[in-house]
Amino acid sequence: MNDFVKIVEVGARDGLQNESVVLSLDDKLTLINNLVDAGLKDIEVGSCVSPKWVPQMAGSTELFAQLTKPTDVNFSLLTPNLKGYQAAVAVGCREVAIFTGASESFTQKNINCTIAESLARFDDIMAHAKADGVKVRGYVSCMVDCPYEGAISPVAVADVVARLIDMGCYEVSLGETIGTATPDKVEAVWHECQKRTDTHLLAGHFHNTYGMAIANVYASLNMGIRTFDSSIAGLGGCPYAKGASGNVATEDLHYLLDKMGYQTGVDKDKLMHAGKAIMERLGRTSRSNAAIAYWQSK
Repeated sequence: MNDFVKIVEVGARDGLQNESVVLSLDDKLTLINNLVDAGLKDIEVGSCVSPKWVPQMAGSTELFAQLTKPTDVNFSLLTPNLKGYQAAVAVGCREVAIFTGASESFTQKNINCTIAESLARFDDIMAHAKADGVKVRGYVSCMVDCPYEGAISPVAVADVVARLIDMGCYEVSLGETIGTATPDKVEAVWHECQKRTDTHLLAGHFHNTYGMAIANVYASLNMGIRTFDSSIAGLGGCPYAKGASGNVATEDLHYLLDKMGYQTGVDKDKLMHAGKAIMERLGRTSRSNAAIAYWQSK
């Protein structure tokens, strides 16, 4: 199999924002440089949000400005509003991410507005991005289940995805935010989205609370999805979903893809070292099964 699968590394943002340890700028630079060295080409650097709400993301624009930026690596920043977008562009960022949800309750808790209001807030960002030639990626939380509402209709998810594509997002990542989904539920969502959106515009973002992330990735691959978000060493969680654990570990995702014959451009050994280094800095053990097995074999 020669299919290429794009891995979007979100550990430096979605991962670290849920860690109790607030890393220094130098620590974050080291993490991202290690990820680049491992061959990852799409890396979310941080988030342009108030440090009052997410102290772990303080200094994201400074971090972005100090990065060595190889021409073949795509670095992005999460921007919840126009102010955040302008801060990102001011440091030379050429891709931003915007986020909403498929659950009204979750969206209210997460960004303090309705789904419709969140989409309206993006109008200014999309207009500026179009004028500036900046790419915009969309995120949709709660693609299967919501911690407040329970099951979410696949049609509701597809509606939000279609709106984001229509607004100008070049890709939309669907987040299985609380990690409760099973492959059949994930397939149902992809099926509904594919009725309205080209498959190559869709990405999967799976959390591993119940150990289902890799199974859900496999199901998504079978549905034609070829872009997945992941977090080095399984960093992360969700502050609005009690008990939700980290994203699928990049090491585990790479193991699956590599063994199935997909191309990723990632160096396994360097990836393992990147995960080991960040977990040593955080004083925790990796959540990646592949990484644990790798180091036990050494």
